[in-house]
Amino acid sequence: MIKPPVVEPISYAGYRFPPEVISYAVWLYFRFPLSLRMVEEMLAARSIDVTYETLRQWALKFGLKAAKRIRARVSTFGDKWHLDEVVITIKGKRHWLWRAVDQHGYVLDVLVQSRRNTQAAERLMRKLLRKHGKTPRVMVTDKLKSYAAANRSMGLKFEHRQHKGLNNRAENSHQPTRVREKVMRRYKSACQLQRFLSVHDQVANQFMHCRYNCDAKQKRELRVQAFAAWSEVTCAQMTAV
Repeated sequence: MIKPPVVEPISYAGYRFPPEVISYAVWLYFRFPLSLRMVEEMLAARSIDVTYETLRQWALKFGLKAAKRIRARVSTFGDKWHLDEVVITIKGKRHWLWRAVDQHGYVLDVLVQSRRNTQAAERLMRKLLRKHGKTPRVMVTDKLKSYAAANRSMGLKFEHRQHKGLNNRAENSHQPTRVREKVMRRYKSACQLQRFLSVHDQVANQFMHCRYNCDAKQKRELRVQAFAAWSEVTCAQMTAV
């Protein structure tokens, strides 16, 4: 396992609004299927006058920094990887969103590419191996032949299960992306999509345990832990604004 890099704390120096407001706004935008104008109106209801363009700049700067700090906190993921790809239309051109998740549903990485072939699959695998420093025990994919060809060309040896019915974990992970695509009225560029999902999926990882397979008491405890972790990540207290 590759040791996570040391990530510098987030600084809010020079900003008119307090860190708590900025952290809360960034959390709202990436945690829920909200547009920037929706977040602007939600803050206005709390007497916080900030424009959607300012929110965009906050999301670009502080969202990426928060995502890096979330990734640095995670020591290990599952050893069973589910890989899948889905088509995304951007300005009339087809792109492919490649995503990898582990058996627990945590997103390992995403990669937006213009191709759906062996080279694209190999590029995703190299990115995963570079980031996580190890091969999975099991890799589950659909029947796309590019995955097996990429593994052979890279000389990787692990159990590879190819069956469409086994890959629901990865396929379901695309649903929030589709929902957000409608809210944003389609993505504007491949770079925008890659940048957005790099933050969105990390925030989703942070709050995943708050939603599934637990009773009300456990859910409250996990939510408190997730908010405490978000406060630590963003260097700002997560309080009611």
